[in-house]
Amino acid sequence: MARLAPYAKLHRAPQGPGDDRPTASQIVEDQGLVASSEWSGRVVLIIGCSPGGLGPEVARAIRLTGADVFITVRDIAKGLQVVQELLSDGKPGKVQAIHMDLGSLESVRAGAQDFLRKTGNKLNVLINNAGVMACPQGKIQDGFELQIGTNHLGHFYLFHLLKGALIASASPSFNSRVISLSSAAHRYGKINFDDLNFEHTEYNPFAAYSQSKLANAYFANEVDRRYQSRALRALSLHPGGIITPLSRYLPSTKEVEEHPVISKLLQNPAQGASTTVWAAIAKELEGKGGIYLDETAEAELTPADAPPYSGGYGENTFDPQAEGKLWTESLKLVGLGD
Repeated sequence: MARLAPYAKLHRAPQGPGDDRPTASQIVEDQGLVASSEWSGRVVLIIGCSPGGLGPEVARAIRLTGADVFITVRDIAKGLQVVQELLSDGKPGKVQAIHMDLGSLESVRAGAQDFLRKTGNKLNVLINNAGVMACPQGKIQDGFELQIGTNHLGHFYLFHLLKGALIASASPSFNSRVISLSSAAHRYGKINFDDLNFEHTEYNPFAAYSQSKLANAYFANEVDRRYQSRALRALSLHPGGIITPLSRYLPSTKEVEEHPVISKLLQNPAQGASTTVWAAIAKELEGKGGIYLDETAEAELTPADAPPYSGGYGENTFDPQAEGKLWTESLKLVGLGD
């Protein structure tokens, strides 16, 4: 079967932010889903929607469909700012903010309960967009290393609180979807099952980030394997290179922005949200899962010696044994049964 890559021509010769590569809104338009009767009444939950990041751009595009959009934020004042901006277009469909801090399982639980109350236990698409990158060593409230705790375990725990709604909301014409934002950095990741939290291993911020991003891919693969028979599918993806607040722990972004190759690969946030939106709504992805996406396409295997800024997935991206093991270990860590 041919690889799904509807925008391949537009990605062949990138020229930097604002070039011809698609925006998230263009994806909705090209799918013919603006003010769609199909999407009216569907519920989409986007985790991590603070101003300046990809989340608001994903929400803005999804809103074009007429779906009800719920966003989560750690700072509810900033979340309400995003809500007001989105509602200012006067289009149909709800937009509401939920307080949730992935650095606290208690907060995740409270946010999930609030969401389910507000939606009547309905959820069609869950987009795990929140994250931190290459931060100094630290721990979340529950004692987990900051990056594996926020990027993986927080989302993992949330999924289990919402999976009943996802399964109940699925239909033969539209299987529920879980979208897990990974990163090209996953290709350099290794799940250290003996020391997930870097308690006995010398901490390296990029090693911890890469581990968490590989965990995001493993999570999506395992969700799809376990729940596809119940019309729940999952995909992981690399959104591309975008300068957002996620980069705040890097010494500087100047080197990236001035690099002769990388600077042309960079996208603006509206473009950076395109692969996420495609994963969430694309008709050609209906009934598909366990796939890694980038450049608004099914990704291809990247050679091991490719430069770090190359797209695609690595030989480590699909590993059923490791995926199952991480699932089991994650259940133990967050205190859940299978």
